[in-house]
Amino acid sequence: MTAAGQGEAGARLVLVVAVALVDPDGRVLIAQRPEGKGMAGLWEFPGGKVEPGERPEAALMRELHEELGIETWASCLAPLAFASHAYPDFHLLMPLWVCRKWAGVPRPHEHAALKWVRPRDLASYPMPPADLPLLPVLRDLLG
Repeated sequence: MTAAGQGEAGARLVLVVAVALVDPDGRVLIAQRPEGKGMAGLWEFPGGKVEPGERPEAALMRELHEELGIETWASCLAPLAFASHAYPDFHLLMPLWVCRKWAGVPRPHEHAALKWVRPRDLASYPMPPADLPLLPVLRDLLG
């Protein structure tokens, strides 16, 4: 890694946090990217960019409130895996947490739609390339 967040190829490094919300039935929540955004129509795990000086867990709690209208706590976030993916104009680093406890009912405040999906069925939904390596990890964890 070189200075100023530049990788070896000169692509800027973007830190994004994501979560697999798991309901009591063992399903995972995925969110569909809205029209007008990059990768519109693809399904993803809720989350978003980490702001400068922000802890990743705090960013995830903030994003869940903004995107879904729910609250959770750092003690309810269990780190599971991370994705590292080179897109054409940036390199994405995305830690993924699992969360089984939150307050409120998830609503799509910033997404086109939300869907609860069995882990074995996640691969049936078109997702950004960075999310794909996380699917087998979730299948192994949740069955």
